Amino acid sequence: MASYACASRAQASCVPPSANCSTMFPFQPAPGQFGPEIREPGLRVWRVEKMKSVLLPSSEVGAFYNGDSYLVLHNRGELGTDLHMWLGEKSTPDEQAACAMLATQLDNFLKGEPVQHRQTQNYESQEFMKLFPRGVTYKEGGVESGFRKTQESGTVHRLYQIKGKKNIRAKEVELSWKSFNKGDCFILDLGETIVSWVGSQANIFEKQKVREIATLIRDTDRHGKARIVDTSEGEEAEEMLKVLGPMPALAESTPEDDSKADVCNVASLYKVSDATGSMTMTKVSEKSPFAQELLARDDCFILDNGANGKIFVWKGNGANSEEKRVALQMADSFIERMKYPRMKTQVEILPQGKETVIFKQFFKCWN
Repeated sequence: MASYACASRAQASCVPPSANCSTMFPFQPAPGQFGPEIREPGLRVWRVEKMKSVLLPSSEVGAFYNGDSYLVLHNRGELGTDLHMWLGEKSTPDEQAACAMLATQLDNFLKGEPVQHRQTQNYESQEFMKLFPRGVTYKEGGVESGFRKTQESGTVHRLYQIKGKKNIRAKEVELSWKSFNKGDCFILDLGETIVSWVGSQANIFEKQKVREIATLIRDTDRHGKARIVDTSEGEEAEEMLKVLGPMPALAESTPEDDSKADVCNVASLYKVSDATGSMTMTKVSEKSPFAQELLARDDCFILDNGANGKIFVWKGNGANSEEKRVALQMADSFIERMKYPRMKTQVEILPQGKETVIFKQFFKCWN
């Protein structure tokens, strides 16, 4: 019997289903879409292109276009598998919906074993960032925009800002002195020359990362055929001044909100079931810590830690296939109901037995 990821029964009582769910999407992946090699340990990244997932070469892993959506599969062998959906801040709703559907197909291909995560640009989890030890780079454009074109060495003019403390990111910014400040590091990619610039008030983590990302650009985008020039504020390289013009007075460093330690780590627990023929949601506990016994294996549950920007969906082993398939829909409906910002709220989907430490911390004890 054919089954579909976006089923009509997924009409949660809290909010109507997404408009994207009006299009039926096969639960099984197309022949040849995913091969048996993905069951082997390793990191694999696919970009969503016209309802298909296209595997990226290793040289492009870690660079994300803000107009695209991606699947990132981290198979750790006996330690488990994580499946991340990464959504660019300018990706379209259709692209994001296709990414979710392809993630469902990939999860089904792997027999529901992966822990699923939804990552959105600028709000990625530390776990996701650690997958790319040489840094994450954001680039303008995407598949649909036609922006992305192969550029020969010597014709590139890009500027990246390196910012953060724990999760250091390289983000493409406007090619202008107006993008600079004293508190960050920057990379000016000119093709044959890559200029690494360190602000006078940059933190030690940014200083350590800027050279790594400059090297990453050289080795992947330029295939090793570029020269890196290291420079600091007040000692600007000639190549910078030629492209950007004379340096004006720069803005002072501004405090970076790298930590949310002061956010109250409260949570609520909801049961989600379609036992009545339509999805219903019932609050089972107002405040953590919860009793583990509340997690009935025949149902799915939502753990709401939205105050800290996180929603968990727990899938019991005995839950029916329909409830498991629409786990991400459940999360989106819940986020809409609670009026949380969708692109700032991380979603983690946990099969029973694959719970993370972050999830377990909300329970009194865990057996």
